[in-house]
Amino acid sequence: MDIIGKRRLWMSISAIVILAGLISILFQGMNLGIDFAGGTIIEFTFDKAVTNDQIRGTLDEFGLTKAPKIQQTENGVLIRMEELPASKITAIEDKIEAKFSGKMQRTEKVGGTIGKELRNKAFWALLLAALAIVAYISMRFEFRFAIAAILALLHDVLIVLGIFSLLQVEINSPFVAALLTIVGYSINDTIVIFDRIREKMRLAKKETFAQLNNEAIVETLLRSINTSLTTLLPVLAILFLGGTTIQNFMLALLIGVLSGTYSSIFVASPILVEWDERR
Repeated sequence: MDIIGKRRLWMSISAIVILAGLISILFQGMNLGIDFAGGTIIEFTFDKAVTNDQIRGTLDEFGLTKAPKIQQTENGVLIRMEELPASKITAIEDKIEAKFSGKMQRTEKVGGTIGKELRNKAFWALLLAALAIVAYISMRFEFRFAIAAILALLHDVLIVLGIFSLLQVEINSPFVAALLTIVGYSINDTIVIFDRIREKMRLAKKETFAQLNNEAIVETLLRSINTSLTTLLPVLAILFLGGTTIQNFMLALLIGVLSGTYSSIFVASPILVEWDERR
């Protein structure tokens, strides 16, 4: 299997997917949840089915400046609105409960300042994780290995962000936890391949660096695939059988595991080979 020999093909596929995601982020933006954008969220349950249009018609009576986002749950609705005063939130709850014989399950309110603070903390969490990875891999391997690993991780993060933008899936605090989980999962798979490359470099006789990389990938390929499959099984089970509140988190993990496996095999080592040949 000549994986390294076809590295331009693999990189082109990644570039196309990432470019589509970046275009979506630029023109469509991200669907930031209440955690980051600020606002009010109210969840109701009903004894009988209530449509989104019915809920929207009721909310129109309160003169909201921004259109609320209404999501159907298993036996009710989840309403995301702009930041509202406590008096108006109470009035909305009373109106919907009385009109549709519903029951309010939870109410959350996040200010814009808090949302901005959460965005900053999420950025610093990802940045510190990346710096720690660079330091660790530089000490254990070489600096070029660290750069290749970080570029592979950036590949995974951009793909997850791009797909979430394309699908307009909500991004909230659990999404950041999913990204950090993806980073840890992907770097583990990449290091296994890097470790095999380092072993082969010590024992190399006439093989080129590209040949050593290709041998290392092929020898660890079955291990990478089996690890990903055993991880995907519970992720898929929770995604389709779990509750709605955890679905976005599991969707991010699903995309991240697939992308992380791809980048470990088809992105990280090819970047190393490109670096070596250009140097």
